[in-house]
Amino acid sequence: MENVVKVIKRFIAGAVCPKCGEMDKLVMYRQDDKQFRECVSCGFSDEMRFSFAGQEIGTRVNRSPEEREGEVKIVKLLDPGDTNDRRH
Repeated sequence: MENVVKVIKRFIAGAVCPKCGEMDKLVMYRQDDKQFRECVSCGFSDEMRFSFAGQEIGTRVNRSPEEREGEVKIVKLLDPGDTNDRRH
């Protein structure tokens, strides 16, 4: 019996085919650790290659506790009934 690998194809919502220009006709699928896109309307197909260019934005989640510790911010609470502090 022959080994059959089932390829799951998913539509890419809002995508436009670069060949025929039809919207919502592109599917993407993974095969042999590569990603491909294919148009079900005209048969266009190519490999999707992604490159990450840039650096991740620093947030409290992806920084160490030591990096976050130095971020002390002082907050001054104002009393709405205090008439001496009138800032406009």
